[in-house]
Amino acid sequence: MQFGMVGLGRMGANMVRRLMRAAHPCVVYDRSAEAVQALAADGAVGAVSLADLVQKLTPPRAICLMVPAGVVDAVIDELAPLLSADDLLIDGGNSHYQDDLVRAQRLAAARVHYIDMGTSGGVWGLERGYCLMIGGEADAVGRLRPIFDALAPEGGALHCGPTGAGHFVKMVHNGIEYGLMAAYAEGLSVLRHANVGEARAEHDAETTPLRHPAHYQYDFDLAAITEVWRHGSVVSSWLLDLTAAAFAKDPALQSFEGHVADSGEGRWTLQAAIDEGVPAHVLAAALFARFASRGHDDFQNRVLSAMRFGFGGHVEKA
Repeated sequence: MQFGMVGLGRMGANMVRRLMRAAHPCVVYDRSAEAVQALAADGAVGAVSLADLVQKLTPPRAICLMVPAGVVDAVIDELAPLLSADDLLIDGGNSHYQDDLVRAQRLAAARVHYIDMGTSGGVWGLERGYCLMIGGEADAVGRLRPIFDALAPEGGALHCGPTGAGHFVKMVHNGIEYGLMAAYAEGLSVLRHANVGEARAEHDAETTPLRHPAHYQYDFDLAAITEVWRHGSVVSSWLLDLTAAAFAKDPALQSFEGHVADSGEGRWTLQAAIDEGVPAHVLAAALFARFASRGHDDFQNRVLSAMRFGFGGHVEKA
């Protein structure tokens, strides 16, 4: 099945390669001419513009957008006038599901079918396949089944429901991902500091004394621990596999500074939880921890220090 791809970043490019491995001819476009040329060298048909991409696809067309959520509407604005009735337009990025509802209604006026496709798999999707969470009209989704079957491993593609359903499921998927990652990170940090009893005790009003230093005399090998957890443990997972690989390469993780980004889905998941009246303590804590990792808690910590100094004369320790 001929397929068009707009956006050839880490995900889009490898999705094209996986489709071509399954004998689906692909026409590709990206603002980076080098990215287009790289895919053309692998067998795709390159396009120099969105208009060129549309022209090189045979109607009814199927075009996927793998671009940042913030530019999806701009791409659709340029692309929509070029499309024909019964064309399929798929947003495979991390858009807000409520934006899908607006886009689908707008495109329906021109009889263009809009499909939201939450995509998980990262840079490993080329080999492992992509988990696809799909929303849209059943008939339109059915037309794309050969594409979904090629992109996903067996059982890895699900039509979740009507427009927006795919991105809603992917939104919650990423919220859960935040929580899982935070749990691993916090647990491993407890292990890393299990030698705190070996440190020389400070006795002053600003330092909580360690009651039993002898209980914290462990120097754990985190690379070895994350590796052994991968084998038969109830906390084994792909995230743990990636963590173990990181420790094996860089035991102190010195190549990272710990500024953890959030791309929006965790925030949207919490908003949905609030709207639904659903407690989401772990997901909220994980999201706020990401804010703190980027220094967004600096001011409130200064406020705390100011209050402590005000009522008790407590001077900050260096």
